[in-house]
Amino acid sequence: MEPIQIAVLAVVLFLGLCIGSFLNVCIYRIPLKISVAGGRSYCPDCRQKIVWYDNIPLVSFLFLKGRCRHCRRNISPVYPIVEALTGILFLLSFWKFGLGWKFASSVVLVSGLIVVSFIDLKYKIIPDAVSLPGILAGVVFSFFIPGFTWWQSLLGVLIGGGVLYFLAMAGQFLFKKESLGGGDIKLAAMLGAFLGWEKIILVFFISSLLGAVVGGLLMLFIKSFRNKRIIPFGPFLALASVVALFVGDKIIYLYLSSVGL
Repeated sequence: MEPIQIAVLAVVLFLGLCIGSFLNVCIYRIPLKISVAGGRSYCPDCRQKIVWYDNIPLVSFLFLKGRCRHCRRNISPVYPIVEALTGILFLLSFWKFGLGWKFASSVVLVSGLIVVSFIDLKYKIIPDAVSLPGILAGVVFSFFIPGFTWWQSLLGVLIGGGVLYFLAMAGQFLFKKESLGGGDIKLAAMLGAFLGWEKIILVFFISSLLGAVVGGLLMLFIKSFRNKRIIPFGPFLALASVVALFVGDKIIYLYLSSVGL
């Protein structure tokens, strides 16, 4: 590998880690309705503001041994996980798409998915502050990405949101309770905007399969899950979307080839 290639990869990784640090701010503040632009980060326990050298992605967590410098309380492992995950997905996006509009679209998408997933896991909500601007962003990107048209994006919005809306209404009618929330519907519309109508169908298939398998295993082996009526669907949609983003074309091609199309 050429030195210039290594340098570019290092820059992309560093960018991903820095964005991941900002995503941690979003994950913490959005559910609490605190502005993500509202000043420096602070320790959620002692409320002391975090100086810049304690806020270096991954490095500061390791240097501080996972504890706040002031109150010595444990720092949640979610912070380095989010930073590392963002860096890895940025590298994968660069490896798959190179620099360009598709890379920009993919990193915006995966960043939104990370925020949505961790908020949904903790609070069982998918914030409109991510999904609604995400729908608009996905449609706007469609005008600049070669081979991806605005009508594919809009059709993805309609199919993504429409299918989950229909399932939500069907679940409400059959089970007399909410089976899918409005946040899931808006998230699916956002995914359709970025991925298009073909891949959003693939996302539904993969996420449903993952949800059934993981949910079944959790209820089978972990007693505390047996009495829980709600398992957040957002992370399954997010994981399926990452699969569709990076290898969706190959999966669709293999499927169509297997049925002779």
